[in-house]
Amino acid sequence: MLAFLVLLTKAIPLKRRFILMAMELCAMFLLIADRYCYIYRGDISDLGYWMVRICNFAVYLMTLFILVIFNLYLGNLCLNEVGLKVLPKRMRVAHLLAAVDFILLVFGTPAGLFFTIDEYNRYHRAEGFFICYIIPLAIHLLLLTVIWQYRNGLTKGVRLSLILFTGVPFFASLGQIYAYGLSLTNITLVGLVVLLYIFSLHDMNNAVEHAKELEINVLKEEQKNVLKEEQKNAEMVFEQTAEALASAIDAKDKYTHGHSRRVAEYSRAIAKASGKNEKECREIYYTALLHDVGKIGVADRIINKEGKLTKEEFDCIKEHPVIGKRILSSISKLPYLSIGANYHHERYDGKGYPEGLKGEDIPTIARIIAVADAYDAMSSKRSYRDPLPQQKVREELVKGMGTQFDPHFAKEMLHLIDVDTEYEMKEREEVSQLEGRNDLKFEEYRSSVSEGILIIPYSTLIRLRVKDEGKNKGAGRQKLPGILLFDSLDGRTHISDNKKDEMLYLEYAELRPDGRHTCIGARKIEARKIDDRSAYTDIDRTKDDDYVIEAVKYEDHVRIKIISETDAWEFIIALQDASRFAYLGIMGEYCTVIINELKKSDEILKDGDIPRIAEKISFINVPEGDIPNVQVDSWRTAATDGIRVTDGLNITFHTMSLPTARLVWHCPSLSFFSSLDGHVNGKGYRELCLIRMDGESWETDDNVDNTIQANKSDDFEGWENWKAKNKQGLDCSVLIRMKDNKIIVTTENSGISIRNDMVINGPVDDIYVSLTGDQCALTNIKIKQT
Repeated sequence: MLAFLVLLTKAIPLKRRFILMAMELCAMFLLIADRYCYIYRGDISDLGYWMVRICNFAVYLMTLFILVIFNLYLGNLCLNEVGLKVLPKRMRVAHLLAAVDFILLVFGTPAGLFFTIDEYNRYHRAEGFFICYIIPLAIHLLLLTVIWQYRNGLTKGVRLSLILFTGVPFFASLGQIYAYGLSLTNITLVGLVVLLYIFSLHDMNNAVEHAKELEINVLKEEQKNVLKEEQKNAEMVFEQTAEALASAIDAKDKYTHGHSRRVAEYSRAIAKASGKNEKECREIYYTALLHDVGKIGVADRIINKEGKLTKEEFDCIKEHPVIGKRILSSISKLPYLSIGANYHHERYDGKGYPEGLKGEDIPTIARIIAVADAYDAMSSKRSYRDPLPQQKVREELVKGMGTQFDPHFAKEMLHLIDVDTEYEMKEREEVSQLEGRNDLKFEEYRSSVSEGILIIPYSTLIRLRVKDEGKNKGAGRQKLPGILLFDSLDGRTHISDNKKDEMLYLEYAELRPDGRHTCIGARKIEARKIDDRSAYTDIDRTKDDDYVIEAVKYEDHVRIKIISETDAWEFIIALQDASRFAYLGIMGEYCTVIINELKKSDEILKDGDIPRIAEKISFINVPEGDIPNVQVDSWRTAATDGIRVTDGLNITFHTMSLPTARLVWHCPSLSFFSSLDGHVNGKGYRELCLIRMDGESWETDDNVDNTIQANKSDDFEGWENWKAKNKQGLDCSVLIRMKDNKIIVTTENSGISIRNDMVINGPVDDIYVSLTGDQCALTNIKIKQT
């Protein structure tokens, strides 16, 4: 019956089916032969004579055949399930032993090697009886070692059935020696043959079930991918539609090009810094992208009016949030869009419009957009002014905290400003003109200068093409471009004295491609003609370039190379100090300059890459305390090594703002962090919190909860006096208390009393604190344990 079922079981591979069927048939013949041995035992008839001899021989033979077929079954598993290319030699040895046993059985039976039949036609063991046990047992042990070696390649059920098949008959055979007259070995062997089929069938059923599950999962995954793709396409269509609508809105006002996209980017950055998840940040982005959609309903003459608006015209402008709400309310599945449009002009103090909401009654999404919208308005060009310097934008945000803006979201915007040291977060329309889309036309020398290109410690490469303006213009003059090296809060050149004072304008030098140069405000300039141009092939000209300029800055030195068809010059300029910026402005004389390319390298400059031609201006050449003094020329450009935080740690130091410092936040800061080596930016670096001595702080790790209290005592004489005292220099003391996962920092300076509570959630290694800041010199640093 089982042999028949095996043949019908299509879940089992065909070859394995035939092997199992042969094993079941051998087991069947073994049982039949064993049974007839007992039936005809002692029967002295002619039929009994032959049945006893044939059936006893068949019992020995079928037992041997079952082992041989089991060896074939195991080999099939090793090749197909385990994945062997060649079967182990032990399995061939097992076949050889079975062949030896077969020969002994065929030729030994007539000689009475294994058994004899007496005159009463009864079976008796012969002297060679043990040979028929030893060889099969040896085969069992050999196959058991193979099973054990490759057990990990077999399923649990199959592995168990194989081990039982090779192990149990061993003990059954030992019992058979003493249990004479009971077919214990045969019964065990047949039972295990049945188990082999059952386990094999169970294993294949599981495989089929697993395959079905995989197929279903694949189909589900494909369906999910289709839905994802459809959703992605729908989102892409929505995004493109939203961006097109935002562009159409911005197009109504010639001074707000790209405003909506920038506000969307700033809003998303504020939301992310505030701990919003990806879905919330995405919602805020699209809401900010469409926050001004209501301007569609405002007349162009009002939006583009260059003078002051009348009360009636301003009332029309104030209607755009309501109009935006009406337009976006029709998108019922995205209700947050209309919320942002309606409330983004509400003020935190309740003096905004259209509903005059106050504080946290204003939806969160609108409070975020309000900060981003105000920032972009101040950092973009308007009809009546150029973009404000970033420092002034920051001061306006500080002034508006708690009145115009939500203090929390304004604080996050301040942090984004502080890390944006190159003032990338602003309208970049003028910069786009330095990428080949517009020509820079020049008349008389220095009649105009391009917007400044900020020179940083990463190499900036500029490729120029110069066109002559004609024979009648500038006759006898060289049609050469020029470079003006300068600094200004807004990155532009200025002529009027008032504007120069307001923007802290300073010119360093003028440079020409022929090596001529004029030192204006720099300390020193050295010009060197490059004779061996092969060393500069990486920045050499192409057929479309007349000039190639490479500019880079490290601390207080700038290096500029100008390469033309006939000349190559290198200029080293020593600036007044390392705190100020350096901008490169392009100018010319009776020519048109086309910028073919403007790109920045990814490789930062190292100390010594620019030859020093003037001494470094240092404000820390004074005796040191417990650790070296440090001069921070700009935002966090330097820091002390980490000081391990312990309970009762007291740090005292002397601070002095650098001569170029002019803002409140040009002061020391405390950076709390963890790293494997205790160094800032070391291996495994993780900043936890930053505390500034003007009373600002922010946590920079998601697992940190930070609360700061900054109070002004009677000794506080205003921020101008506070900055003046920092310029003169003052002594500071910081006390740190630590218990479990809480760190309390207290300090007081010039009437500002600060207490910062930092709670660290989750495990963290040793915590360190480092002194850093912006435009300050930190000296006489001493560490005590109270």
